[in-house]
Amino acid sequence: MRAVDGVFFNMKKGESLGLVGETGSGKSVTALSIMRLIPPPGKIVGGEVLFQGENLLEKPEEEMRKIRGKRISMIFQDPMTSLNPVFRVGEQVAEVFIQHQELDKKEAEEKSVDLLRSVGIPDPERRAKQFPHQLSGGMRQRAMIAMALASRPDLLIADEPTTALDVTIQAQILELIKDLRREVGTSMLLITHNLGVVAETCDRIAIMYAGSIIELARSATLFKNPLHPYTRGLLDCIPRIDAPKKQLAVIPGLVPDLTQPPSGCKFHPRCEFRSAKCMTEKPELLNVGNDHWVACKRNV
Repeated sequence: MRAVDGVFFNMKKGESLGLVGETGSGKSVTALSIMRLIPPPGKIVGGEVLFQGENLLEKPEEEMRKIRGKRISMIFQDPMTSLNPVFRVGEQVAEVFIQHQELDKKEAEEKSVDLLRSVGIPDPERRAKQFPHQLSGGMRQRAMIAMALASRPDLLIADEPTTALDVTIQAQILELIKDLRREVGTSMLLITHNLGVVAETCDRIAIMYAGSIIELARSATLFKNPLHPYTRGLLDCIPRIDAPKKQLAVIPGLVPDLTQPPSGCKFHPRCEFRSAKCMTEKPELLNVGNDHWVACKRNV
């Protein structure tokens, strides 16, 4: 089984890219592949992950450990399981400075308190001495952001950074990431289910379905002129205050089982526009103009 298959996208320095799709579409596996953190028995069987001209798949593990957390950082989905429960929060943030900036323990702990303050954690001196379970969900997420941005990485991967947070805290966390990203000049890959979040946060959006990217475009272009039927279906599912009141659209069917994927286009069993060639020919991701990429036979 291939959790992701033929995923292709690029990012410029300082750019933010949103990766959107249903649960099980391969978003988190894509992020973990970039970091080379796929847990066994999973493995990367081919392709390239080019970062600043270097193929990360060819680097020894020792060199990857120097890249992770320093040049590429990741905010994981659940801070409760990502933070080590037996170490104090300040110690875990300080570890980034010790490992990647070679500071001594005292200097690292002082910098970790300053960093916790910069991400909006009140009374950071006290919070740094607490364990993860003693912090609220919002504070734990802020601590994760502090760890991810401690070494001012070139690339930040944010894997659903607002999962399980209420709407008010969500907005605060996203605004915090945007402010710090502008400050540091970091590129960001934001993984989420929420098209509204990427519309506010990202320069470009990539739509993922069943392990492949099926549409990629600038945010304004994608919302104004979605070309793939799946993207249109996702947008039709969003309630709008500027449209007549009506029942929300639903995409019929379910995401396919990737142990036995459908032939041709993987979306064809759920697509109202499918033709005979959709059932037999796999569409390629092609540029249809204005840096708008789509994998659909109807647009060729």
